[in-house]
Amino acid sequence: MRDRGRGRGGSAGGGEGGGKSPPIIVVLGVSGSGKTTFGQAVAVELGLAFVEGDDFHPAANIAKMTAGHALDDADRAPWLRALSDRIRRSAEAHEGLVVACSALKRAYRDEFREAGGPALRYLYLALDRATARDRVSRRTGHFMPARLVDSQFETLEPLERDEPGMTLDATADLPMNLARVRAGVERCAGRPGP
Repeated sequence: MRDRGRGRGGSAGGGEGGGKSPPIIVVLGVSGSGKTTFGQAVAVELGLAFVEGDDFHPAANIAKMTAGHALDDADRAPWLRALSDRIRRSAEAHEGLVVACSALKRAYRDEFREAGGPALRYLYLALDRATARDRVSRRTGHFMPARLVDSQFETLEPLERDEPGMTLDATADLPMNLARVRAGVERCAGRPGP
C-alpha cells in the first residue's frame, strides 16, 4: 500500500522495519460502504483475525443510532477507547488484525494509529452519498437507519496524504480490490526499512 506521507511503498502489512510485525488494518468508510464484507474478505485473504467495530459500541450508542440519532464525540468516546485497546493488544502481541469501523474523523484514526503503531494501515472504502443511502435502505438486520447516512458524510474526513493506507472504490469488484490490497502487502513485505 502507498504510504501517503512519504510517497513510496508504505505498509499495509509489516511495520516500518520491513515486515517484522503482521499488519493491523482498519477498513473504514461510511455506513453502506461494505466495511464488514470487505474487512472479512481481507482477513481471510491475509490470514488475520477480524473484529467488527460495531461490537465495541455500548448499548446506549446502538439504541441512539437505532432511534435515528447521530452519535457525537462524547457518545463515541467509550467505543474509541475500547477499540483502541483491542488494537493495542494486537500490536503488543505482534498479532495481525483487521478491524471494520467507520473511523470517520482524523482524530479517531490518530488514536487508532497511536494504539497500533507502525504496523497499522488504513483501507478507506470511498462511496458516494446516493449509493450509500441506497445500500443502507436495502439492508436488513442492521441498526443503522438510512436517514443517518447524511450525518456520516457530514462527519467524514477522508484519508489525508500523511495517513498510511489506500483509498479503494467501494463499488469496485471485490476480487479487484483484494488484489490491490494483496499487492500492497507483498510490496511492503519486501521493502527495506525506512
